[in-house]
Amino acid sequence: MNTTAIKDVEYEQPTAGSDGAVCSTKHAWARVPPELSQEERARLKERIRRLLKEKNAVMVSHYYVHPDLQDLAEETGGIVSDSLEMARFGRDHAAQTLVVSGVKFMGETAKILSPEKTVLMPDLDATCSLDLGCPIDQFSAFCDQHEGRTVVVYANTSAAVKARADWLVTSSCALDIVRALKDAGHKILWAPDRHLGAYIERETGADMVFWNGACIVHDEFKALELELLKKEHPGAKVLVHPESPAEVVALADAVGSTSAILKAAREMDAKEFIVATDNGMMHKLRTLNPAKTFYEAPTAGNSATCKSCAHCPWMAMNGLADVARVLETGANAIHVDPALIPRARLPIDRMLAFTAALKSGQPAGALVPHFGAA
Repeated sequence: MNTTAIKDVEYEQPTAGSDGAVCSTKHAWARVPPELSQEERARLKERIRRLLKEKNAVMVSHYYVHPDLQDLAEETGGIVSDSLEMARFGRDHAAQTLVVSGVKFMGETAKILSPEKTVLMPDLDATCSLDLGCPIDQFSAFCDQHEGRTVVVYANTSAAVKARADWLVTSSCALDIVRALKDAGHKILWAPDRHLGAYIERETGADMVFWNGACIVHDEFKALELELLKKEHPGAKVLVHPESPAEVVALADAVGSTSAILKAAREMDAKEFIVATDNGMMHKLRTLNPAKTFYEAPTAGNSATCKSCAHCPWMAMNGLADVARVLETGANAIHVDPALIPRARLPIDRMLAFTAALKSGQPAGALVPHFGAA
């Protein structure tokens, strides 16, 4: 019997400014998969292992999904990573079917980069508040209002929004790319996360205008309660994702993407950490650092609405049963308009070429072309 429950997801988009740079979306929903017994989990994992071999498929899982999906991806030759590495891995892997456990924009990105491959997702309704809050018609109008600016969009956007952009970035490469654009004389139009955009503006000094979106998970972290938790654990270092509010970022010992948070936890000289990102990260942090203690940064307090409670409700929609089902049936295949793919791929390819050059020590700034808004 299917006992999957429907969970209402309320979240507050910021009030629109005079330029209207925000949509009016205020409500969505998610399905909560039933908790499985140990026996059910073992049976499903074995079934998935068999199907991956039969279908010439590989699993690509984000750090925020259920630990079972993270562990199984690594055990079967797939990957657990942030969205940048997910994009690279899916493009370069020989498998003809990619099973992407995450949210829809991740599956779309995989399909854009590998249109000849089959891309399956456990649940096509798993979305993202940043994606929902940046519809293409309103975003395109916003771009038209700021003609001449280089359009830089975060990975957490639809294929249509990516096709309207000049550059795509993830939180792990956004600073480097925007800094290179600034150095080349570009003025930036940024979308959709206002907190990440403001952080990049502070760090780079770039001339930026912002779409007014937010992540329902990171937007909930509370600076006052974080300060109180720090007093309870005075030796703890604070690791913060830059999608968090500025007052939370200001309390951090390290700020960065999910991969940067993992690196900081491994390398910093501390035994305790307070972590301000989706609590799906705790599994990998604790697995890789068994001698260290990790605390979730607080979303509760006098000002809290706790709509997300530090875990994305859409990431939580991914489950073993649905992975097995889509592998067996081919259901939940990602489709992107073929006419959209070449234009949507352009900003992704620019990002991947830039980060590859940066990683190899090549002059990545030379890859920045002189163009205005798309």
